[in-house]
Amino acid sequence: MAPRQPTPPPLIVNEARNCQSYFDLLSRSIRSLPFEQVDNISEILFRAYQKQHTVFVFGNGGSAALASHLACDLGKGTVNCSPKRFKVMALTDNVALMTAWANDSHYENIFSEQLANFARPEDVAFAISASGNSANVLKALNAARQAGLVTAGLTGFRGGRMLALCDACVVVPSDNMQIIEDLHLSIAHALFTCIRDRIMYPSSDSRVGPRLLGRVAGE
Repeated sequence: MAPRQPTPPPLIVNEARNCQSYFDLLSRSIRSLPFEQVDNISEILFRAYQKQHTVFVFGNGGSAALASHLACDLGKGTVNCSPKRFKVMALTDNVALMTAWANDSHYENIFSEQLANFARPEDVAFAISASGNSANVLKALNAARQAGLVTAGLTGFRGGRMLALCDACVVVPSDNMQIIEDLHLSIAHALFTCIRDRIMYPSSDSRVGPRLLGRVAGE
């Protein structure tokens, strides 16, 4: 059973009536984020890197796009000066495989069946779902727990059913889907930035400026 998650803060209701009020609502929502849980997920991801476990990221719609984005950031952006690579895979990227499982089996199996191929104990299943109730996300989290993976998540509203399936979960306390997705992207960038800096600059004295991978002529 996953550790008991903290009770989400009071829900910030949708009151955006014009563009400025949208940004006001976004600012209020940022201040209500559970930053301790963000740090918990950062630690889970960094530990996976240290032990060379694989992180599997997945979600639907905008969350699928974010899964691909985060996998790109972690897989590419942490390479600089690193003696080893961050093992990360977005389960949203193989369209042929997802549609095969959806067509031949059931749409709720598109992530769990991929985990059955690749996941090993102590890998990380990182779910992204604004509602926290997407059937395929819940099934993948259950499959991950049964296979001995660490589970983490990003969600919104009051967390949905996925909250109880995650070892660490960040709940954006808003009922506005766009605010939730905005902050999921910000959280993903915060996670990437913190992990990249821990990999690249293990001590503060070593930070001398950005160092990029060289490019081969003609690329």
